Amino acid sequence: ESDAGDYTCVCGDKQSTASLAVHALPPLFKEELKNKEAEEGGEVSLNCELTKAAPVVWWKDKRILKASEKYKMRQDGTKAELVIHDIDEEDA
Repeated sequence: ESDAGDYTCVCGDKQSTASLAVHALPPLFKEELKNKEAEEGGEVSLNCELTKAAPVVWWKDKRILKASEKYKMRQDGTKAELVIHDIDEEDA
């Protein structure tokens, strides 16, 4: 939004001016992740919904999660889901 304003192109004694209006983007997440609790050895599902379809990458702390026997990732349009299997203390 700080880029909004009048811009002018000057060449010699000639100039042309235009105004730039900047509109804020709508929020990306329609539904944010919710905190969960799970029993050790069980599984948990984390879900979020976007306002428009876009690729999703799941992270734990500072590490990108890859699909595996432990982590199952699904995305259907705007809905993304991460299922964590065989939960242990390291998954908290």
